[in-house]
Amino acid sequence: MKSNKTALLFIFITILVDVIGIGIILPIIPDLIMELTGEGNHMAIIYGMWLTTAFAGMQFLFSPVLGEISDKYGRRPILLIALLGLSIDYLIHAWAPSVVWLFLGRFLAGITGASFTVASAYIADVSTKENKAKNFGLIGAAFGIGFIIGPGIGGFFGEIDIRLPFYIAAGLTFANFLFGYFFVPESLTMENRRQINYAKMIPGVSLFALRNYKGILLLISAFFLANLAGQALPSTWSYYGIERYDWNPRQIGLSLMVVGLLVAVVQGFLVGKLVTKFGKRKVIIYGFLLWTVGMFLFSFAHEPWMLYAFLIPYALGGIAGPTVQGVISNQVSEKEQGILQGSITGLVSITAILGQFIFAPVFYYFIRPETSIYFPGAPYALAAVLLLIAFILATTAIKRMNVEPE
Repeated sequence: MKSNKTALLFIFITILVDVIGIGIILPIIPDLIMELTGEGNHMAIIYGMWLTTAFAGMQFLFSPVLGEISDKYGRRPILLIALLGLSIDYLIHAWAPSVVWLFLGRFLAGITGASFTVASAYIADVSTKENKAKNFGLIGAAFGIGFIIGPGIGGFFGEIDIRLPFYIAAGLTFANFLFGYFFVPESLTMENRRQINYAKMIPGVSLFALRNYKGILLLISAFFLANLAGQALPSTWSYYGIERYDWNPRQIGLSLMVVGLLVAVVQGFLVGKLVTKFGKRKVIIYGFLLWTVGMFLFSFAHEPWMLYAFLIPYALGGIAGPTVQGVISNQVSEKEQGILQGSITGLVSITAILGQFIFAPVFYYFIRPETSIYFPGAPYALAAVLLLIAFILATTAIKRMNVEPE
């Protein structure tokens, strides 16, 4: 029992450090790009878009690879190698003499960040069917806390030295590597290991192997659409605050901290309790409804207080995510957890790429000077439609599957 708690703590810290790294970059990457290129902010946005695409693209390509390898050799060595690689990535950013080095760092970060796959498989290994949803909720909590800590570190220490936050991130990641090396056991037993299927290393191929599981593709599709809709926030949130409320960076940062705090509380503390009290089926149904309502209301938040108020139903909707992931995991054998989580992580990576090219252009179209309809909330209205479709798919799927109604 103590070993499992140590393992879950390690996984929590691993994901937390990954997210802190992403959060650290947000407030300082524009200045670093401008410093390295000599270009203005308008070009820094273009570089930033492609840097994000490079990161998400590598995650998509390598998630099934790491998942498949971990099903053969175990989770622990892959996680440790990924953490070591991520430490090196942060140093590359800290030492970067040109923007080319930033792309090198983003490529490496995407590869090592694909360890999210292995971390999810580790959680599946050490969890029972009853507490999987609760333990997967740790992932959401780590994301929430990471997006509170990360931008704070980046903004505060970035004012001292634009590269200092990267040294801090490298130190945190290496410390977690040492913690995992000395204290964390392997989670995948020898009898649950299997030979590598190289065909399954091709991104997306593993999804075809899941078609025989009753209703699982519908649920995965709902999970995909929900994550795609969720990309509306990181793609446009800062610009939306500036356009609609004339927010400055401090106000944008504060709003992101509130988002992170709500996500951490809901997914870290409420998921397990609500699943225990109401059952997975109700949690998924009402979670998707709250997600959809919250996102739709964002599009009509004319005052800042309204945006903060609408964050509550949206954040509460997050109870659906880890619950859906737990249900999906329970439909697959213990020997297939790595490739399953690799497929899911790959899908999330696709949403990060697609989100860059869907919601930002929609936002631009409805705020440009020549637009016939001024509607800065358009990305959130579109995202609400995607969430509504996801709700329909999820509801249909859980009716076909053996998901307990109570």
